[in-house]
Amino acid sequence: MAAESAAFTPLTLPVLPLDDEVVLPGMVVPLDLSDAEVRAAVEAAQAAARSEPGKPKVLLVPRIDGTHAATGVLGTVEQVGRLADGDPGALIRGRGRVAIGAGTTGPGAALWVEGTRVDETVPDPLPGQVTELVKEYKALATAWLRKRGAWQVVDRVQAIDDVSALADNSGYSPFLTTEQKVELLETADPVARLKLATQQLRDHLAEQDVAETIAKDVQEGVDKQQREFLLRRQLDAVRKELREINGEQDGAESDDYRARVEAADLPEKVREAALKEVDKLERSSDQSPEGSWIRTWLDTVLEMPWSERTEDAYDIRGAQAVLDAEHAGLEDVKERITEYLAVRKRRGDRGLGVVGGRRGGAVLALVGPPGVGKTSLGESVAHAMGRKFVRVALGGVRDEAEIRGHRRTYVGALPGRIVRAIKEAGSMNPVVLLDEIDKVGSDFRGDPAAALLEVLDPAQNHTFRDHYLEVELDLSDVVFLATANVLEAIPEALLDRMELVRLDGYTEDEKVVIARDHLLPRQLERAGLDDGEVTVDEGALRKLAGEYTREAGVRTLERSIARLLRKVAAQHELGQRELPFTVTDADLRGLIGRPHHVPESAQDPAERRTSVPGVATGLAVTGAGGDVLYVEASLADPETGAAGLTLTGQLGDVMKESAQIALSFLRSHGAELELPVGDLKDRGAHIHFPAGAVPKDGPSAGVTMTTALASLLSGRLVRTDVAMTGEVSLTGRVLPIGGVKQKLLAAHRAGVTTVIIPKRNEPDLDDVPAEVLDKLDVHAVSDVRQVLELALAPATNGAARTTPVAA
Repeated sequence: MAAESAAFTPLTLPVLPLDDEVVLPGMVVPLDLSDAEVRAAVEAAQAAARSEPGKPKVLLVPRIDGTHAATGVLGTVEQVGRLADGDPGALIRGRGRVAIGAGTTGPGAALWVEGTRVDETVPDPLPGQVTELVKEYKALATAWLRKRGAWQVVDRVQAIDDVSALADNSGYSPFLTTEQKVELLETADPVARLKLATQQLRDHLAEQDVAETIAKDVQEGVDKQQREFLLRRQLDAVRKELREINGEQDGAESDDYRARVEAADLPEKVREAALKEVDKLERSSDQSPEGSWIRTWLDTVLEMPWSERTEDAYDIRGAQAVLDAEHAGLEDVKERITEYLAVRKRRGDRGLGVVGGRRGGAVLALVGPPGVGKTSLGESVAHAMGRKFVRVALGGVRDEAEIRGHRRTYVGALPGRIVRAIKEAGSMNPVVLLDEIDKVGSDFRGDPAAALLEVLDPAQNHTFRDHYLEVELDLSDVVFLATANVLEAIPEALLDRMELVRLDGYTEDEKVVIARDHLLPRQLERAGLDDGEVTVDEGALRKLAGEYTREAGVRTLERSIARLLRKVAAQHELGQRELPFTVTDADLRGLIGRPHHVPESAQDPAERRTSVPGVATGLAVTGAGGDVLYVEASLADPETGAAGLTLTGQLGDVMKESAQIALSFLRSHGAELELPVGDLKDRGAHIHFPAGAVPKDGPSAGVTMTTALASLLSGRLVRTDVAMTGEVSLTGRVLPIGGVKQKLLAAHRAGVTTVIIPKRNEPDLDDVPAEVLDKLDVHAVSDVRQVLELALAPATNGAARTTPVAA
């Protein structure tokens, strides 16, 4: 070959331009003669061949965007005839590379140029590196041809030993672009050209492997019938691979979430979880429902105030002043909040704000009757501490997911109310009021009270995990205030996690202060009245609290004040009353009617319930606070009624047992009490509790029922001004009961002046306000005989014993 290349002489050839196409030496290609330039070149070559031996020769030159390449290929016209479609064509074979020189003249309409054959010699024998390169190219070409099923071509490629011919054989590769083929054409060194062809083939096989991997992954994960969905997944996968190859960023939406997560001030574990979800979002398609779930979850996480905290107001005196200004009474809860702030201030001063991963939160249970200010107290606590306040109503909640949140697999899943409360507050240390926690129910959806165990446990709630978020949420700095009316309705395990603060109701003096300082200004504004237009003096407020309302709280009192002011406003608009006007206690009846709760002691003696033997006044505790409870007893006629005990008034089992105990005590000890117990053997006893539609239960009416039966048998009246409470035993012992403070407040509201309580409840008197104790004569007794001595009026000479009939 060396000798042949030395004999190369300049050539004069007609140019056959190839638009966006390249022919390499060794290739045989058909060309369409309907193109004017192609036809002119072939005809010129045929004309020149008549005077020269051999086949007509043309110069095949690639033309890209109107520019001819610097290297062409010498081609011989093998045959002229018709193509498969019937158009005239010529079959041309590439022979060798020609370096294009200057243009010249020649026959025909074609462009003639001068050129020189390019030397393409290689050393013989081949060096070891070139031999390995030949083997690699043949292996890659064989692998590609086998994938395409071109088995007959494999043998032909394997039979090529010439390095230059082997490199030029890649010109048949359909995956090469025109630019890549031109690069092969202009590379004169056969070894360098083979290296280039090998690299191009290797890159194509790598891309093909990626495409096949993508197609396989997509095919396995998509249903065959969802053709449109399949095409979209393939498109997304191809775009992803292209982004990775080009080093580009992902789509705008996932970009936005990734940037937001990285910019947000999140705890480390929360950040890791959020970035994992962003990765899932990037891999999911637009049509996948999982993408919507992930976006909703990310929005919720990013909206949480992970690093937002309010600074507590450590002005202890100022906090105390705020609580005193906004609420009258309620000293216990005020003291507890003041203690909490004082301890938190001292911990902060000593660097003990976080101990063992937990902060100094608080969990208080405010238990008391309706209307005493439990809910409004939560706002005052937040105000005093300088914290955000949020209220969570739990009344009637029966779904555990309301507390812990729903799993994200459910459609419409949401975080629980605790997480939503934190998000609403915009702070990680708000005051959260769990309102009506005793009204939480349970059914097949779970027990919300059980879900609250972790929320309200100071030892656990620093790692609270909501089912929706599935990341740890620190609740240890939250002040939880739970309100309830009935203590017994709160599960024992839940109550054990909270610090109990009882709000037993207000005294009459406290109600007057609350009405004057809080209720009256608020209702004046709602009635459209100025402060000076209507004035309600203290006597009228006291009568409203004592005779028009009888409750532990102040809701009914506020409604009475509102009704009073509406009446005055209406009379002024009708021209019946001039303003300003001062309402006195004498004006109340004319404005809002008669009093509804006249004390028993203020009624005519003949109209009092205790005006006949067999009626006693007891004290009870209900969900609305303390209340007086009357017990009536009667004996049946021996001829019409059978012996035994009849109980009415919708009583519970414990109260029925207390009645049996009272009857058994009198039967066994009636003689020493000088009672005609024979009547109890021959005549049936009937005990009735008025307000029969109201369920009643508990042991504290034992002494009241014993006193009523003793009054009935002895014919001695029970003193009108006496009320009693206490459990009685078969031996006549008076046993302790609960709710002493609420019962004494109820006795005070009802106008009772003497109260009998068990001896062992005497320490509970410390909780009763001093102004109430000053107006009550409290007797602590240990035996039912003492009760009878205090409660029964002295017998009158010749007084006949009567038998009242239960109302």
